[in-house]
Amino acid sequence: MMKRVKGDEDACSSSSEGPTESCKKVRKLQPSKEKHQEEEEETDVDLCEFGFDWALLPQEILLNIFQFLPLLDRAYASQVCRGWNQAFHMPELWRCFEFELNQPASSYLKATHPELIKQIIKRHSNHLQYVSFKVDSSTESAEAACDILSQLVNCSLKTLGLISTARPSFMELPKSHFISALTVVFVNSKSLSSLKIDDTPVDDPSLKVLVANNSDTLRMLKMSSCPHVSPAGILCVADQCHGLRELALNYHLLSDELLLALSSEKHVHLEHLRIDVVSENPGQHFHTIRKSSWDAMLRHSPKFNLVMYFFLYEDEFGPFFREEVPITHLYFGRSVSKDVLGRVGVHCPRLVELVVCANGLRPLDEELIRIAKRCTQLSAIGLGECEVSCSAFVEFVKMCGRRLSQLSIMEEVLIPDHKYNLDEIHWEVSKHLGRVWFPDMMPTW
Repeated sequence: MMKRVKGDEDACSSSSEGPTESCKKVRKLQPSKEKHQEEEEETDVDLCEFGFDWALLPQEILLNIFQFLPLLDRAYASQVCRGWNQAFHMPELWRCFEFELNQPASSYLKATHPELIKQIIKRHSNHLQYVSFKVDSSTESAEAACDILSQLVNCSLKTLGLISTARPSFMELPKSHFISALTVVFVNSKSLSSLKIDDTPVDDPSLKVLVANNSDTLRMLKMSSCPHVSPAGILCVADQCHGLRELALNYHLLSDELLLALSSEKHVHLEHLRIDVVSENPGQHFHTIRKSSWDAMLRHSPKFNLVMYFFLYEDEFGPFFREEVPITHLYFGRSVSKDVLGRVGVHCPRLVELVVCANGLRPLDEELIRIAKRCTQLSAIGLGECEVSCSAFVEFVKMCGRRLSQLSIMEEVLIPDHKYNLDEIHWEVSKHLGRVWFPDMMPTW
C-alpha cells in the first residue's frame, strides 16, 4: 500500500484519467545476457508496491515537471493533492505568462480561463516578470487586457508585450482607458527591459512616464503603428534611455534629428533599428532622410542592423534608395519595380538579407547580378512572384557562393533557357552552395 501524507487528498486514485492516476507502471531496464548484443528487456514495476508516494516528490522535481506542462494540464495536476497544489503556486512558475484573451463567438483560439486570471492577479501579480497579452480583433478582448494591466499594482515586470492577432483591437479603445492601464505598469515596474506596444494608442506623455521610471533598464522598444506618438516622443526616449539596444518605429517617426540624436556619443548604441514603411493611402508622400544622417549613425554604431519593411505601391518608392543607405535586412511586402531593385544593388552595400514578395513579368537577371556584385555580405534571399532566367540565377549563386545560408526561391520564379532547365538547375546550384538545394514549392519566409 502507498503511504499518504496526513491531510492530503488521495494521491493514488483508481481513476484512469489525467494526472489523478498517480500509480504509474514504469519500465525497469535490465541488460540482456545474450552474447555480442546489448539489448534491454522491459519489466513492469508498480511503484505503489514499494511504498513510493507521488505526493512526496521533492518540490524541485515538481517544479521542473510543471514547467513542461501546458497550463491546463498543470491546473489539472494541481488537483491531485496538496503537495502538487503547492507546487502549482510556486513563484518560479509564474514569472513568465501569456494572457490569451479571445471571444468565443469570433475566434477559434482558446482564451485563458477567467477564474485562473483572477487567481493570478490575487496570488501571483508580484511574481510576474515576463508577460504578454495576446488578443483577437475584438474591443472586448482589448478591454479585458487593459483591466488586467490596471490591476498589476504590485508587479515588477521586465518584459511586456501587447500583441493583436488582428486589427483593430487596442486601437478601438478610448485612448484615456488604454493609457491609464499602461501607466500603472510603467509606474510600478521600474525595471522594464523589453516593451512591445505595436498598434496601440500609446502617446508622448505616457512615454515620458515610461522613461521617468525605466530609463536605466529599457533595452528594447517596439512601437510601430502608434499614431499618437510624435518624433518628439521618440526623441525623449533616445535622450534618456541610454541602454536602449533595439528600436522599432514607423517611417513617419524617423527623422534626421532622431538619427543624429541616436548618433550622439552620450546616447545609445543601437544594435537593431527596425523601420516599417507602410502606405496607408495610395499616392502617399514620404520624406527623405539625408545620407549624412545615416553616415553619422553608422560611424556611431558601425555594427548596427537596419531592418526595413516596405509595404508601398510602386509609384511611392521615389524618395528611397537614391543615395547610399546602410540597410542590412530588406523586405518588400508588395510588388516592387525593376528600377527600385536596381537602385538597391547600387546603394545598399551592407545588405545581408533580401526578400522580394512580388515583382512582375520582367526578368530580374541584371538586378540580381548587380546585387551579387555590390552586396558582398548578402547571405539570405527570398523571391516570390518574380521571374529570373535559370542562367542568371546560377550566375548569381556562383557569385555569392557558400555564404548564401538561406536561399528560398519559388519554383515558378525560374525560367528555363538554352543553358539550364528545371530538372538540371538544382544540381548546378547545389554544387555552388556546397549542399543539396531544391526550389521551394511555397515561400518559406
